[in-house]
Amino acid sequence: MGALLLVLLLALILGGAGFAIHILWWVAIAVLVLWVLGFVFRGSGGGRWYRW
Repeated sequence: MGALLLVLLLALILGGAGFAIHILWWVAIAVLVLWVLGFVFRGSGGGRWYRW
């Protein structure tokens, strides 16, 4: 019984981590798109739209 609960707990943890990693991929793609748009739409003076 304990082994079954351990396997179920491990499956829940790995499933949650997989979901979180999937969300992080979408966030990374959105940041990449914003970064590329910053290069495309920057002014003629060459100024950056961010303060990095």
